[in-house]
Amino acid sequence: MLFMLYVLLSCIMLFSGNLYQQSIYLTSASSVGNAIYSTAQGVTGYFHLRSINSDLQQRNAALETEVLNLRHRLADLKSSMPDSIHAGNSEVDRFRFISATVINNSTHKPRNYFTINRGSQDGIQSGMGVVDHNGIVGIVGVTGKHTARIVSVLNANQHFSVKVKGTPHIGTLSWKEGNASIAYVEELPRHVKYHVGDTIVTSGYSTTFPEGIPVGYVMGQVSTADDNFYTVKVRLASDFPTLSTVRVLSDRYKAETDSLTMFDESPNN
Repeated sequence: MLFMLYVLLSCIMLFSGNLYQQSIYLTSASSVGNAIYSTAQGVTGYFHLRSINSDLQQRNAALETEVLNLRHRLADLKSSMPDSIHAGNSEVDRFRFISATVINNSTHKPRNYFTINRGSQDGIQSGMGVVDHNGIVGIVGVTGKHTARIVSVLNANQHFSVKVKGTPHIGTLSWKEGNASIAYVEELPRHVKYHVGDTIVTSGYSTTFPEGIPVGYVMGQVSTADDNFYTVKVRLASDFPTLSTVRVLSDRYKAETDSLTMFDESPNN
C-alpha cells in the first residue's frame, strides 16, 4: 500500500509539473474514455434494437397499407371513370395492416402453423391474410383474445390462388413438404409465357389477399402428365425458419364479399 501511494504521488507530480507528460496523459485518458463510452453506447443501443425494430415495422406497415390502397384505388378508377371520385374515396381506407410478432413456429411438419401475439382483441379474425416484409406467409386459422394461430404457407392442406406477374392466368400454389423454401404452382395453362426468375404474385381471386402481393420466384418447370397444364417450381419469397415479425391484412369489405360468395354457393340459389 505504501508503494502504491508513492507511485500515485509520483504520477501526480510528474503530470502536474511537466506539460509534455500532461498532454500525453490527457490524450490517453481521452482515448480510454472514448472507448468506454463507445462500448457503453453499443451495449445500450443493442438493448434498444427491439423497440427500434418495432417502430420500423409499424412505419413499414403504414407505408404498405398506403401503397395497397392506392393500387386498388387506381384499379377502380381505370374500371369506372364516370364514378372515379366516389369510388376513389371509398377505396382509400379499405385495407390496413396489423403488426404482430411470431411467438411459436414450425416448418418441418406436413402441416405447419405459427402463433402470433395478436388476437381478436386486436382486430384479428379467422381468414385474414398474413404477410411479412417479403411476401405472403399464411392465413389466420384460429383466434384467441390475445393470440392467433396462423395456417402457414408450409401446410400441405392449404392452397393459394396465384399467377405469374404480368399475366392474367391463374394457378394454385401448394407446398409439397420437405423443403421450407420450395413450393409449386399447378394448373397453369400451357400457353402462359414465363422465364426463370419471374415473380409469382397473389391473383386477387380471393378475399384473403388482394392482387399483386409477392409469393415467390420461378425456378423452372416440372414435368407433368397433363398436356393442357404444367407445374412450376417456385422459390418462396419469405424465409419461414427465421420468421419473426409479420403483418395481418385487414380488409373492411371481406365480410361483405364472403357473404356474397356464400350466397352464390348456396344450394337454394
